[in-house]
Amino acid sequence: MPQYQQFPLPDTAEGLTEAEILTWHVKPGDTVRVNDVFVEIETAKAAVELPCPWDGVVTELLVQVGQTVEVGTPIITIDVDPAGAAAVAAPAAPAPAVNGAAPEAAAPVEERVANLVGYGPRTGAAKRRARKDAPAAASVAAPVVPAVVEPPRVEAPVVTQHVVVEPVSGGYVPLAKPPVRKLAKDLGVDLYGITGSGPGGVITREDVEQALTAPAPASVEVVAGARERRVPIKGVRKATAQAMVDSAFTAPHVTEFLTVDVTPMMELRARLKNSPEFRDVKLTPLAFAAKAVVLAARRTPDVNAAWDAAAQEIVYKDYVHLGIAAATPRGLVVPKVRDADRLSLRELAIALDELATVARNGKTTPADMVGGTITITNVGVFGVDTGTPIINPGEVAILAFGAIRDMPWVVDGQVVPRKVCQLALSFDHRVVDGQQGSRFLADVGALLADPGVALTY
Repeated sequence: MPQYQQFPLPDTAEGLTEAEILTWHVKPGDTVRVNDVFVEIETAKAAVELPCPWDGVVTELLVQVGQTVEVGTPIITIDVDPAGAAAVAAPAAPAPAVNGAAPEAAAPVEERVANLVGYGPRTGAAKRRARKDAPAAASVAAPVVPAVVEPPRVEAPVVTQHVVVEPVSGGYVPLAKPPVRKLAKDLGVDLYGITGSGPGGVITREDVEQALTAPAPASVEVVAGARERRVPIKGVRKATAQAMVDSAFTAPHVTEFLTVDVTPMMELRARLKNSPEFRDVKLTPLAFAAKAVVLAARRTPDVNAAWDAAAQEIVYKDYVHLGIAAATPRGLVVPKVRDADRLSLRELAIALDELATVARNGKTTPADMVGGTITITNVGVFGVDTGTPIINPGEVAILAFGAIRDMPWVVDGQVVPRKVCQLALSFDHRVVDGQQGSRFLADVGALLADPGVALTY
């Protein structure tokens, strides 16, 4: 007999309460194995791929793409003993014709089951012995009812897969290829309101384009030439917004600015890039800023602390988990470089490059975005000189690293062109006083202006 297991949405990171279904990698009828990725979800922290904990056949998708559900909500049903259902269906043909007509008689039944319930025959399933007390008529219908949990009222003739699958409770997913889904998303077309014209009810590009130009229902007011679009606030954007509001209205922010001649740093970078040790490393100015931050934090540990309101304590940390604010297609994320204070400049450069690549691909794991101690936001990559960054919750300082520009600068009484950038440090005045904040910012600037100063730290 079929054995159904429902997979509840797990908490993929400490404290998460909900997630959005981004992509189903399976559909009803697909065979899955342990550790097969069957769905991609987006939490408040990142996009996460979930592996299947069982072998079996997918019978129902309980949540639609784009739907947000709470942790613990069942999202998929899997038959972990599909061979049991096949075994019941096996004696549908007369017993004497097992080696003769039975396969021919069984073929149309299996084909109809594939259209009706979404899964095909499994190799070797008929080897299991049928139950002797099962009537022949019931043996044909058995795989249909339990596999889909089809309501008894659905008895209309089977025309297409689309018509049959649609009545399935809550788990109906429109049949469309990925490019068509992307087109619909880009155009703002709801696939759930389209009847597919392709084989088996598959939605085609033409269906999407036709739905876009189709007249709206009379009950909906449409403004000609409307120039607005509305996007639900959810996922990373929702979490980022809440975190920034909480931080801005909880921690008293102070921001200080410093303009620095970083010509020596850029000259050192040029020399290192030609050295054998750094020849295969993407050595960016951000790597120098990261190294300066972790070195300066040793002299001013206040900026690498946390305010524990519940315990009424300031927590000073003897490690630096450096956060790097990264813009991704899903919004702002802040992955961490763990124990950045223990890394050399070369190791920091490699870690930052890997972090940026993973973040751009939307594959940063939730575990990589928690537990930071201090953050850098590199606004310079956008050509921005500086800003007043908002501190990440759980931290007390954030440094904005501005664009490096050729500017006139006074050196030994002479105005000469130099490489100049601006730094901005926002800090929580409950933990960091003006003296500590100013000293830390000055130390970072000194290290960028003259990297040799690091030998004195």
